[in-house]
Amino acid sequence: MTTDALLQLGLFLSVLLLLSWPLAILINKVMQGEIQGPLRILKPLENGIYRLAGVNAAQETGWKSYAVSLLLFNAIGAFVLYLLQRVQGGLPFNPQGFGAVSPDSALNTAISFVTNTNWQGYGGESTMSYLTQMLGLTVQNFVSAATGIAVVIALIRGFARHSASTVGNFWVDLTRSTLYILLPLSLIWSLLFVGQGVIQNLDGYKEVQTVQAVTFQQPKHDSQGIVVKDAKGAPVMEDVVSHTQTLAMGPVASQEAIKLLGTNGGGFFNANSAHPFENPTPFSNFLQMLAIFIIPAALCFVFGRMVGDRRQGWAIIAAMTVIFVAMTCGLFYAEQVGTKGLSSLGVDQMVSTTQAGGNMEGKEARFGITATALFVAVTTSASCGAVNAMHDSLTPLGGLFPTALMQLGEVVFGGVGSGLYGMLVFAILAVFIAGLMVGRTPEYLGKKIEIFEMKMSALTILVTPILVLVGTAIALMVADGKVGILNPGAHGLSEVLYAFTSAANNNGSAFAGLSANTPFYNVMLGIAMWFGRFLIIVPVLAMAGSLAAKKRLSATGGTLPTHGPLFVVLLVGTVMLVGALNYVPALALGPVAEHLQMIAPVK
Repeated sequence: MTTDALLQLGLFLSVLLLLSWPLAILINKVMQGEIQGPLRILKPLENGIYRLAGVNAAQETGWKSYAVSLLLFNAIGAFVLYLLQRVQGGLPFNPQGFGAVSPDSALNTAISFVTNTNWQGYGGESTMSYLTQMLGLTVQNFVSAATGIAVVIALIRGFARHSASTVGNFWVDLTRSTLYILLPLSLIWSLLFVGQGVIQNLDGYKEVQTVQAVTFQQPKHDSQGIVVKDAKGAPVMEDVVSHTQTLAMGPVASQEAIKLLGTNGGGFFNANSAHPFENPTPFSNFLQMLAIFIIPAALCFVFGRMVGDRRQGWAIIAAMTVIFVAMTCGLFYAEQVGTKGLSSLGVDQMVSTTQAGGNMEGKEARFGITATALFVAVTTSASCGAVNAMHDSLTPLGGLFPTALMQLGEVVFGGVGSGLYGMLVFAILAVFIAGLMVGRTPEYLGKKIEIFEMKMSALTILVTPILVLVGTAIALMVADGKVGILNPGAHGLSEVLYAFTSAANNNGSAFAGLSANTPFYNVMLGIAMWFGRFLIIVPVLAMAGSLAAKKRLSATGGTLPTHGPLFVVLLVGTVMLVGALNYVPALALGPVAEHLQMIAPVK
């Protein structure tokens, strides 16, 4: 691994910690209703929203009512987004005249954006109108992220309160997260992106003159517009010379900001953050990575503040950082070494971040290997799904690391809110394991961990492996699943495994060698996304209610300290063992087998 890679990783983590600390102070005050400074200008808007919706902001609820409100809100959001896609052809802000999205693709997209996954089986600039992008996709980017924040705040209240019957008010938490956290940050990042060259307009697509003519083939049409076919029924191809290129326009910067800050990941363009209109410079690339991690990192510090022991937040973020650094360094190495096949052909494979060294396939020359590999690690650690390179072009081991990061449960920083509540579930499991070792009833933050909490923890941890492995197995057995695999063998298995891993863990990135925009994959991945989100949220809220109702226990000489290096090591070990062991056989058949094939002697 190069010195440049270590410097970029160190700089990124340093700036992240520097900025997430003050953000944590803001989030802590906002979620407790202490609106101060310039944000007070939004207070009348908050109160107006409550009056319009008929919400009593002072009334808190138990976990069941909190969960019902959350599920109802998201179900309605999915229906509205589905409907908007189906009727977009007759609505305004559609300069290209795009028609209705197909039913299966619209269903998949609606579920995808509501669950904070943003899996995209379509090309954004060739499918969605500006209105659908703004009113449908961008709105869900905000509220799905706010939903994650609301859930983790409810769980933290469960640890912080004692002998309580409520965990908060979902509508208040949702509103405050959106108005005071996500909206101001998105405005700041949007302006930063525009300053770097990200476009923001409502113009129609532009035809521009190319530097040189481009020749390509397309099916020949007769005078009535019907495709001409030969005697065998195949289309007759003709050469076409083009002197122009169509450049897609649109309100990109505004969607780009919340796509990253909300760990959503859905790009305005099909190329996502590899497109120069979405991510034009190395500095914008750095800003994008920072945006993905800044709220998840800040929420760790919020956790420490709300439970009254800031060391607890440091312990959680330390465990996340240890796993992230180890996996990122492995990814750096895999991509910088390159591939043996190219080396045998005499291609320069010197370890470097320039285009001449390492595995540059599928990467943007303006970012190089190091910045690209770091982006890959960031986006798959957080359940974001934004990509600045073709993940399908990673080396076999390079593809293993992002897959494994998702399979850990998206708890290494993770999604906005979801990363922290996932890691706290592992923390509960860690203290339970420690309790078994010493024969003592486990405790965490003064709360006794009993059978109900362990049942909910087990359900939370097992949901995604079941969805991933069962979904992958079905796709590899049925004809509709196998027909979408464009690459046979181990890599084809990796593509399917990555798709279901990404969907069930609400990430959204993909190995694009899989043709997934089919009724089969749209439905199957939609199921994985929906249950991968809400079959975890409900048990987490149930734990929040149970913990809030418990009395606080005083620490004794036998209480396991959960703020020191020993607990960090225990937590990291629990995540790696429990989170990863479920997938070892599948990884062995996919990326590991492909790597062994790649390094095998050429006969």
